[in-house]
Amino acid sequence: MSSALPPVAPASWTYAESFVEEDDLLAAARARAAEVGVTPIGSGGGAMLRFLASVLEARAVVEIGTGTGVSGLWLLRGMRADGVLTTVDIETEHQRLARQTFSEAGIASQRARTISGAALDVLPRLTDGHYDLVFCDGDKTEYAAYLAEALRLLRPGGVVVFDNALWHDRVADPARRDEETVAVRELGRDVAARDDLVPVLLPVGDGLLCARKVWVPESD
Repeated sequence: MSSALPPVAPASWTYAESFVEEDDLLAAARARAAEVGVTPIGSGGGAMLRFLASVLEARAVVEIGTGTGVSGLWLLRGMRADGVLTTVDIETEHQRLARQTFSEAGIASQRARTISGAALDVLPRLTDGHYDLVFCDGDKTEYAAYLAEALRLLRPGGVVVFDNALWHDRVADPARRDEETVAVRELGRDVAARDDLVPVLLPVGDGLLCARKVWVPESD
């Protein structure tokens, strides 16, 4: 028998989503996102990213999908003062706007490394086991490939996070069989089934799927 509680009322969801308020710098980054047609992570999801980066005392973070710097700024604000964010995006104009966001927020240029290119071309060039957190907000059909790369990049105890894990309420509806929905749904099943991950699916924004990489001893 399911032990699920009744759905959260819309007013309570809105209250929780905006519990950590965004400042003018994040608002400006969101305005830039609207201008170029980018949908950034919501405020609740951003607060969760900052929380995770803070708990992990993250020194090295990878972000797939720079956008205009909304999620990147949340991450940087949770990371150690000497932490470096490596953020990847195929759109150079978006990254220019993200650098503007970081600069306005007083983030030193050496703390935000922007790399232009397709994620699956860039990620294999990054160092194995070096990163504390990997945040994925790119092509949903590539999420399974991002997971494989994240597991290589993360140190034991590191965390991988996928945005849009509920994908506009489609993932929970088995009748939805479009390519992106199926990819996100299958990712969730894979993450939940793995022995080397401790997963949680949070109904924050459009859903955040988080998983901690654990050390699994090799069998004889």
